[in-house]
Amino acid sequence: MTAPLLQIEDLSVAFHQEGRTALAVDKVSFGIEKGETLAVVGESGSGKSVTALSCVRLLPYPAASHPSGRILFKGRDMLQLPPKELQKIRGNDITMIFQEPMTSLNPLHRVEKQVGEILRRHRGLSDKAARARTLELLDAVGIRDPESRLASYPHQLSGGQRQRVMIAMALANEPDLLIADEPTTALDVTVQAQILALLKDIQERMGMAMMFITHDLGIVRKIADRVVVMTEGKVVETGATERVFTAPEHPYTRHLLAAEPTGSAPVADPNAPIVVETKDLKVWFPVKRGLLRRTVDHIKAVDGIDLEVRRGETLGVVGESGSGKTTLGFAILRLIQSEGRIVFMGDAIDQTSWSKMRPLRSKMQIVFQDPYGSLSPRMAVGEIIAEGLKIHSRMSAAEREEAVVRALTEVGLDPATRSRYPHEFSGGQRQRIAIARALVLEPDFIMLDEPTSALDRSVQAQVVDLLRAVQKRRNLTFLFISHDLQVVRALANEVIVMRSGKVVERGHTKDIFETPQTDYTRALMAAALYHEQAPAGVVAD
Repeated sequence: MTAPLLQIEDLSVAFHQEGRTALAVDKVSFGIEKGETLAVVGESGSGKSVTALSCVRLLPYPAASHPSGRILFKGRDMLQLPPKELQKIRGNDITMIFQEPMTSLNPLHRVEKQVGEILRRHRGLSDKAARARTLELLDAVGIRDPESRLASYPHQLSGGQRQRVMIAMALANEPDLLIADEPTTALDVTVQAQILALLKDIQERMGMAMMFITHDLGIVRKIADRVVVMTEGKVVETGATERVFTAPEHPYTRHLLAAEPTGSAPVADPNAPIVVETKDLKVWFPVKRGLLRRTVDHIKAVDGIDLEVRRGETLGVVGESGSGKTTLGFAILRLIQSEGRIVFMGDAIDQTSWSKMRPLRSKMQIVFQDPYGSLSPRMAVGEIIAEGLKIHSRMSAAEREEAVVRALTEVGLDPATRSRYPHEFSGGQRQRIAIARALVLEPDFIMLDEPTSALDRSVQAQVVDLLRAVQKRRNLTFLFISHDLQVVRALANEVIVMRSGKVVERGHTKDIFETPQTDYTRALMAAALYHEQAPAGVVAD
């Protein structure tokens, strides 16, 4: 028998800070064969990503260390390789797709430069050849009209488009091992299927192995040959995918398979005052080409949308990645320029100057898709939550501290942790911090931009329950943007379905899900139903 392509033996990972040591991974062992797909699953904070980052030594050393273990790649211990040897392997033999594309892509470089740099560095391609190959890769990962996206910066792409760029970069050099850390997190269910099929096709053609880290068990069952289940830094179960799904042995595995967001939105008052209203809202981005960068066309991200959301109500916005969901939310909050009428709390704000918008910011808050990228790594959690109070209130330092404690308590976090930094929290905890930052200003309206997309199913259920409870307690109004239809069904009173910047269908949540009227909506619902089918033989505890 030949040795596995990657063999992790008795691996432990410890983090050191302020004289304290915390064990994030505790004597983990598993292997990956050439051409195999191994899924590593578990809740946020279970040690999945830390294990993956250890494989290519991307942890923040010396703040992190390995008290025990070896990581053998083609028989060589990655933990002992000198830096020059590591550089040859990273990006060439082993590549990674990271969980949070906005923090992984360079915000100062265009798409063409970021993808092309890998091809020039590792394959020595000329600029012309690198450009041609970049276009092939972008087309292969499903980016429409890739030539128009070459000059785009990451902030000009949707979350799903950024993730596709990351996948293109990871596959550029046809690696032996692809470590995919939540690679479909930002993608809707229809595009997920395309990306997974793409990865499987490349894997079969190249004999590439994959370590697939995800909280989405529907994906695991479709793509993985074997499964490793982790919790609290330890492996609690390993086995063939079908066996783990149909006959899980460990109680934690059974809990993980049974966890799903459930319930429905609080009943909204149809006579409540309108908090947000838009009329013929448009956001068109110019497409510029040529030496003089002349505008030759427009990307119609939002194209004439009318909507209204009442107090205490949640409006769900669904659609494929790139359909304009997030752009719509940013336009309503006046974070980007737009045309058309925007009314907030009875006042038209579409022509309000940026300086006069500032007093309204405390009443219009946002929870971003990427909880790590939206939290400053240089500020403690208490400072992050209190920052808005310093700008928008006249509270004393003691009063701000009390408000921070209340906000953390309301979202289910220990106020004693407010002196810690974002990297010391799991993804689910970071999203709770982002929600606390929004709530501390006591807003009337919150835009939630994919707030559960980076979270595992059990934590998603907790966040959904939290949002419903907070909404009911404070009578808040939500604009909930998501590609996860199951979460939308659990939170939204009404839903609009977007495609290519337009609303193709709208109505009460129950009607949209049970009797969709358009082919596009029916296709979305069919993909979600297939994606979310419960594993056979699994029942909730």
